[in-house]
Amino acid sequence: MKYKRILLKLSGEALMGNRQYGIDPERLAEYAEDIKSITDKGVQVAIVIGGGNIFRGVAGASNGMDRVQGDHMGMLATVINGLALQSALEDAGIPTRLQSAIKINEVAEPFIRRKAMRHLEKGRVVIFGGGTGNPYFTTDSAAVLRAIEIEADVILKGTRVDGIYNADPEKDTTATKFDDITFDDVLRKGLKVMDTTAFTLSQENKLPIIVFDMNKKGNLLKVVSGETIGTKVNL
Repeated sequence: MKYKRILLKLSGEALMGNRQYGIDPERLAEYAEDIKSITDKGVQVAIVIGGGNIFRGVAGASNGMDRVQGDHMGMLATVINGLALQSALEDAGIPTRLQSAIKINEVAEPFIRRKAMRHLEKGRVVIFGGGTGNPYFTTDSAAVLRAIEIEADVILKGTRVDGIYNADPEKDTTATKFDDITFDDVLRKGLKVMDTTAFTLSQENKLPIIVFDMNKKGNLLKVVSGETIGTKVNL
């Protein structure tokens, strides 16, 4: 395996499958199977998951809700998703720990960096819920922050498209895909990979990002093996 320790970033919407909202158990089972294919090969896996399938703080704020309250609701949504993913992983026979950035001790461990790294070393998948624990930060920022803290080799951003394009491939059939691109080029071309805070943090810490289609079976194993799948953002 090319990468020994990875941080996998999943959007909350990815868990919906073909539903309009909520969690699709079949999609969870598929993800668990893909994750097992790399943990079986000794890869250490940490996961950050969004909450957009349940609630988005920004959407709540745009409808008149207090932004901080909305973001706290979004953090709780990520913990719900983390519990669902934890259950699916354990059904697949993968030992898993859920750590939360907000205190919810009856449900999840508090995030403690050394403890998280010890879990990874013991072969457990660690799911980080609760975002960064602070309002005004996205789960993209949480993913980069946790990846840096646990000294991950790479951030794998699992999406429903197979990489980064110069336009939206779902709207523009002439959109061109990049196999490799630098952080500077992404910023110069105004491409959307992550929110600016998360992206800049990744660039400053020289942490590469690979954007790939997580919904295609076997792609996760190919990416971790070093195959050219998706788009790699590097220095």
